[in-house]
Amino acid sequence: MRQISTIGIGAVAERAGVSVGTVSNYFNRPELLAEATAERVRTAIDDLGYVRNTSARALRVGKSDMVGLLVLDIGNPFFTEFVDGAESVATEIGYATVLGNSREQADNEARYLDLFQEQRVSGVILAPIGDIHPRLDQLREGGIPSVLIDDGADLESFCSVAVDDRIGGELAVNHLIERGCRRLLIVTGPRRIHQAHARIDGAVDRGRDAGVPLDLVHAEAFTAAAARASVSELLASGEAPFDGIFAANDVMAMGALQAVHEAGLVSPRDIAIIGYDDITYAAALSPALTSVRQPTREMGMEAMRLLIEEMQRQPGHAHHRTLFKPTLVQRETT
Repeated sequence: MRQISTIGIGAVAERAGVSVGTVSNYFNRPELLAEATAERVRTAIDDLGYVRNTSARALRVGKSDMVGLLVLDIGNPFFTEFVDGAESVATEIGYATVLGNSREQADNEARYLDLFQEQRVSGVILAPIGDIHPRLDQLREGGIPSVLIDDGADLESFCSVAVDDRIGGELAVNHLIERGCRRLLIVTGPRRIHQAHARIDGAVDRGRDAGVPLDLVHAEAFTAAAARASVSELLASGEAPFDGIFAANDVMAMGALQAVHEAGLVSPRDIAIIGYDDITYAAALSPALTSVRQPTREMGMEAMRLLIEEMQRQPGHAHHRTLFKPTLVQRETT
């Protein structure tokens, strides 16, 4: 069996009949090599089974060709689409992505940030849990910049990308009111996850301005199962006179829709439902889910572009926030 771990760059150079510097240029400055020379190096690498030791390179240069992506819940299609957009930009410039899933838990978040620092990633994109600015300041002092998926980010300290969620919440509630709803339920997740705060604030303000009663319930997580449990409990208690539901994201709206149907009710005849994100599955449901759309993949691409700029700038530069506008997509649940 070939012992790949014992093969070094010198063996590749000898096999290809070139210098060690030429092999190094193959990896780091390929534009300097003639196509014929590059092909000889490539063939030698394949023949020998050489695997580049990126960890050793990171130790030499102080950082790796990797960027960290830390999301709240990879099971939520919003983050899947976001990561796809970010990764597409990273790949174009030769960076690999390392994905972490905090599962909305602060201790998981801390472990992944420690891992990213140990791996000497070049930068981090993350949806934060609570206030982790001190930890991100530590990363930045070590040469690792961050970009936040958060419209409430401190612009003086970090770049961020988000949707104007306050407007999105207003759009959702205004639509339910226009459809004839006269008492609304807002379903959101734990208070410690602040990414949804602005959309809920916008929803509450719009309802109050219109004089429409609102109830707010915090489910245990931003998941379909948690939302289903919360809405089912309200429906079973008989204390649920609401005729419209706004959920903080689409997967929670799916859980709410399931609870409504399990209670023998029909959406939108009995209870209109609107979600947030407009994930791919929203249009495939039956009935199809009305949602507030975020340009999710574009947000991921922009976050990676901002991170690349951060990695190339000197400390002390101004930070940027890119704020996208949400749009309403009406379907069958309203």
